[in-house]
Amino acid sequence: MLRVIWLQSGGCGGCTLSLLGADLPDLQRGLRDAGIDLLFHPALSLATGAEALTLLDDAEAGRLAYDVLAVEGAILRGPHGTGGFHRLAGRERATMDWVRALAARATHVVAVGSCAAFGGITAAGINPTDACGLQYEDDRRGGLLGAGFVARGGLPVVNVAGCPTHPGWVIDTLTLLADGALGTADLDTLGRPRFYADQLVHHGCTRNEYYEFKASAEKASDQGCLMEHLGCKGTQAHADCNTRLWNGEGSCTRGGFACISCTEPGFQDPGHAFHHTPKLAGIPIGLPTDMPKAWFVALASLSKSATPRRVKANAVADHVVVPPAVRKTGRR
Repeated sequence: MLRVIWLQSGGCGGCTLSLLGADLPDLQRGLRDAGIDLLFHPALSLATGAEALTLLDDAEAGRLAYDVLAVEGAILRGPHGTGGFHRLAGRERATMDWVRALAARATHVVAVGSCAAFGGITAAGINPTDACGLQYEDDRRGGLLGAGFVARGGLPVVNVAGCPTHPGWVIDTLTLLADGALGTADLDTLGRPRFYADQLVHHGCTRNEYYEFKASAEKASDQGCLMEHLGCKGTQAHADCNTRLWNGEGSCTRGGFACISCTEPGFQDPGHAFHHTPKLAGIPIGLPTDMPKAWFVALASLSKSATPRRVKANAVADHVVVPPAVRKTGRR
C-alpha cells in the first residue's frame, strides 16, 4: 500500500472538494482498491486534535512509516520568513516547518493543485503572505524546498497542477506512484504528470468548429469560440479537461466559461480581466501553443472568409438557429 499523509496549507480546500467528486461510488474504498492508504487528511480523517498531532510527530520521528507527503495549498512564508501566518492548530510551529520535515522523510512529495505547485491564487497580486509553491514560485524553480530538492524516491516534487485539480489527475498520480510507474520521464518540464499535461484543453472542445472558422462568441451566452473576444486560453493550457470530463459531464468551456489556463504557473495574474482577450492590432496576444503569429493571421483570414452562414449565425446565439443542411451524400 502507498501510505499518504496529506496536509493543507494556504488555500481554499477546493482540491479536496474536487477529489470528493471523483467518479467512484466510495472514495475511501476506491483509494484502497488502488493500493492507496490515506493515513491522514485534515478534513477526511477521523483523527483530530491530539491524536492527529501524535500521528504527525510519529511520522517526523520515523516511528510511523509513510510513502507520500501530499500538500494542498501554497506555503505561507510570511511574515519575514517565519511562517507565522500559518501554524498548525494546536502547535506554535509553522506549517512550512512541518512540510520541510515531513518532505525530508517522504519517498515522494506531491503538490496538489496550482497553489501548492506554483503559488497560485494565494500568491496573487502583491502577495502579502509571501506564498509560494513547494518547488516553484510561478515558473521559477525554488519555492519552499528549493530548486534542487529531490525526494527519497528520486523524483522532484510532482506538481498535480490545476485550480482545482481534476480528481482523476490526483488519483491516477497516486496510483502510478503506488505501482512504481511514475518516473522523471513521465513529468514535463514543470514537474506535471504528462498523462494529462501533454494534452491541451482545446483538444475535444465542443466549440472547435467555431474555432476552425474563427466564428467567435461576443457575449458569455453565445455558442461560438471564446478565444477571440472572451479570454479563452484553451489552446495554450496543458490539461485534458475536454477529453476527461469533470463528473463525467462537463468542463469550463462546455459550461460556457473561458479556460483561464489554471494549470499554468502565473495564471492568477494575467494582467487583464479573465474574460478579456488582450490584442495587438486586432490580433490576440496569446496565440495557440506552437503557432507562429504569421500563420495564425493567415489562417484566421482564410477561415473567416470561408465561414458557413450556419456557423456564423450560431456563433452569436445561445442555441442552434441554423441547423446543418440535410443533403443526399451518397456513399462516397
